[in-house]
Amino acid sequence: MSEENLNLQVGDKVTGTVVKIEDKHVLVDIGYKTEGIIPISELSNLHIETPNEVVKEGDTLSLSIKKIEDDGVVLSKKVVDQELAWGDLETKFQSGEVFEVQIKEVVKGGLVADIGIRGFIPASLVEAHYVEDFSEYQDRILTVKIVELDKEQNRVILSHRAVVEEELANKKSEIIQTLEVGQVIEGTVQRITDFGVFVDIGGIDGLVHISQLSHDHVNNAEEVVSVGDKMKVEVLSVDRDNERIALSRKKVLPGPWADIESKIKPGQVVEGTVKRLVNFGAFIEVLPSVEGLVHISQIANRHIGTPQEILEVGQQVRVKVLDINESEERMSLSIRELEAEEEAKDYKQYEKVEEQSSFQFGDLIGDKLNKFKQ
Repeated sequence: MSEENLNLQVGDKVTGTVVKIEDKHVLVDIGYKTEGIIPISELSNLHIETPNEVVKEGDTLSLSIKKIEDDGVVLSKKVVDQELAWGDLETKFQSGEVFEVQIKEVVKGGLVADIGIRGFIPASLVEAHYVEDFSEYQDRILTVKIVELDKEQNRVILSHRAVVEEELANKKSEIIQTLEVGQVIEGTVQRITDFGVFVDIGGIDGLVHISQLSHDHVNNAEEVVSVGDKMKVEVLSVDRDNERIALSRKKVLPGPWADIESKIKPGQVVEGTVKRLVNFGAFIEVLPSVEGLVHISQIANRHIGTPQEILEVGQQVRVKVLDINESEERMSLSIRELEAEEEAKDYKQYEKVEEQSSFQFGDLIGDKLNKFKQ
């Protein structure tokens, strides 16, 4: 061994220039009489098929001496990369830094990135949602955080999901701070439950209770909306501490009383259904979710003690509209006036029949008198 080679020690760091690339190794000039050799296994922490995936002729590399033999020096690029990487990774891990990596391999159970050493992203830590096929992640750039670091085991676990969830949390916080009661926004139906619908309003979900889905009674939310539907909602309340938002779809829909005066006018006779009986009268539904009051004094032509003497819930009745107030959603109805009008009409008809009968009787007497005179 030459004097030059006697100065080399295993573990020393040297700089070399790539002079030739073979199938399974790379030759480098490290300034000694023999060229150093880097086996393909010492080029990268990742599995590679050919050295060309990592280096090209003319590249200057930082290398570590792995072995000194009589016929040459075995070098490692991988060892230097690892040593440089660990210090940087320790800093990133301690600070929780978010950084970018390129996905080099899609393997069973997750993804592999080159971060100076082999960084592994388990399938469960790739996204916040379920991913069925990871093939599309090959060569993609992902933002990650280090969630586990073990130098002794040469183990680095990365998470893209942690970055996504942190971004979502920040977005949620920003959104919830800007929400105000009464604000109207657009959202997308995410989930449907027995008690209502969860709507995504830009990164945070709000609840539309089933009672706030429609002006009409809703038994099943799926009768009204489907997952993926876009809808406008009004903010009812915001609990910033617990990140709970109550929304209403009903509030932004035209109410059953909207433009009611173009549909029903005072003096009009309509049919309705008795919905409720109270001491002072009966509430009659004359249009879907539009009820008017028949005061007890307007139920019958005679005095009654309770509405139940004349009416029962579910009964179909004809009523006359006395008054409508759209802004107050109030309508006054009468059964008595309608009955009085019907009675008056019947009486007039009776009088007409009586007149006709009297006229016919007079004609009959006249005819008989004329015959008698003859």
